[in-house]
Amino acid sequence: MIKLAGALLILIATTWTGFEIAKQLTERPRQLRTLKTALQSLEAEIMYGQTPLHEASRRLSQQLTAPINEFFAKFSRKLSENETTVRDAWEESLKEIWGRTALKKGEFEIMKQFGETLGRHDRISQQKQILLTLTHLDREETEAREKQVRYEKMVKNIGFLSGLLLIILLL
Repeated sequence: MIKLAGALLILIATTWTGFEIAKQLTERPRQLRTLKTALQSLEAEIMYGQTPLHEASRRLSQQLTAPINEFFAKFSRKLSENETTVRDAWEESLKEIWGRTALKKGEFEIMKQFGETLGRHDRISQQKQILLTLTHLDREETEAREKQVRYEKMVKNIGFLSGLLLIILLL
């Protein structure tokens, strides 16, 4: 009876692990789409609304889903409360929330590079920087979707099957 309970716990744990890894594969494209939407909204605020950056970021944080909304909330707060540069506030905010995202180092570098140009150019040049960043994020999203399609089901199955293998080896 104890062996059966232990085997069941092992199977549940390994299956759950497989599903958690698969969740990361699912979350990455969703978060990339949210990030792209945020940058498009930021572009509209800069180009047409001529809204200050801290106010535009605050509005974005209210419209987006977690964890991307947390990034824009932190960024807005840092711009409003601290005597800091836009680049530093952007990078610090990125570093603070990055661990809670499903995004990879490539996306971090893209966003970090964008933050280095944010607020340094006129509106037309800023729009070009946003479009360039969106192009890079499109590429990353395509790659993320391909990985999701290719590996999501496999990872779930590997979690379950590794549990079965472990149970067999322990019996």
